[in-house]
Amino acid sequence: MSGPGRAGEGPLDAETLAFLTRPGLTRLWTAARARLERNGLQPTGTTRLQHLDAPEREALSLLLARPVTGPTATVGLLDLDARLRASAAGRGLAATLEALGPPLTDRRALRDAATAERARVWSTARTELEATALADRPWTERWLEELRHGGTLTRQDPHTATTVVIQAIRTLATLFPEHPAPVSWGRGELATRATGSAHGLDDGTLLSRLVLRGIALAHDTEFPADAPARRALWRAASVLPDEVSSTVLTYGLRPTGGTWQERALRERADHHRETHLTLRDLRALHLTMPPGTRVHVCENPRVIEAAADTARTAPLVCTSGSATTVVLTLLDALVASGCAFAYHGDFDWPGITLANRVTRRYAAAPWRMRAPDYEHLATRVQRHGTPQLPLTGPPVEAAWDPELAPAMEALGIALHEEAALDLLLEDLG
Repeated sequence: MSGPGRAGEGPLDAETLAFLTRPGLTRLWTAARARLERNGLQPTGTTRLQHLDAPEREALSLLLARPVTGPTATVGLLDLDARLRASAAGRGLAATLEALGPPLTDRRALRDAATAERARVWSTARTELEATALADRPWTERWLEELRHGGTLTRQDPHTATTVVIQAIRTLATLFPEHPAPVSWGRGELATRATGSAHGLDDGTLLSRLVLRGIALAHDTEFPADAPARRALWRAASVLPDEVSSTVLTYGLRPTGGTWQERALRERADHHRETHLTLRDLRALHLTMPPGTRVHVCENPRVIEAAADTARTAPLVCTSGSATTVVLTLLDALVASGCAFAYHGDFDWPGITLANRVTRRYAAAPWRMRAPDYEHLATRVQRHGTPQLPLTGPPVEAAWDPELAPAMEALGIALHEEAALDLLLEDLG
């Protein structure tokens, strides 16, 4: 490619564009673009092209004005820049690549900008911290360093990281004021004060993790590993978690104690009425069940409804499709009182996952949850012409029966717990 240089960097003329976009130069432009973007868009260093074919050698020879005859060529970007400026392209390497498209990205500048943004996150956090009573607390420096090196915030974009760390500092400053006073906060109230949303400190939010980390350091204790430990740590900081919105559905519980709560449970059981228990109820309730009581655990509320409608007598606990904190708290209390569990749930992969969790945690016996039970129900559904639900998702092995998952895969039918309702009611007395 030859011709006088021309001033300006407007569109390339058709002949020059046709030459520069010929397939023999494609690899050169790709390699040069990658090197330029790493170099801050400066034409420095070299790029090496290997295994050149004949069209590539021909195109490079014309572009560089020197013969390229071997299978490998090393191209200096500064020389290539000068050659382009003196050619019909009339512009340097960076401008030529911009004209060929897409636009270049200065990755070095982006890295430098990102580094500066991250530095601003921590300088802002430190300024915010020093403006509060937390500055004199011995644990706050360690808290800030753990956040900085732990990756929790560095994975966030700078704006989110700055916002959340400032909210965390202000929340901790509220909980650990300069002059401590016996003040209790509802978690939703504290969250609204910090974020404007009553759910800003819900379990699983980034803000709640940062605040709990601070509380744990302030009390020289381990970071909580589960929901009960998180609630205990909130209470240690005089924050009252929500203990009334989540409930566990029960039926037929007959504790032997003499408290009014236990008497109420027995009375509801005598009248075949279901009972919803909150975490607040469970904290105040000391369950003393008859030794060796067998409690049936189901997944779907319909089982309890049917048990109540037919005046069954066996005690039941319903997970409602999820082993939430309130469910596990009740089951823990029943185990501590000497109860044993029999578990039944949906014959689908989420149902097997939940069943695995319950059976492993409590050594619960399978309750009509083995491969023959599934095959019997599937056959019955097919025989009755009931519309079939396809079994979807990745298979999950049942911890209590290695034959169950293969049987489910073979038939490919998902069965909700209601499909076995008549059989379950037979077992409930």
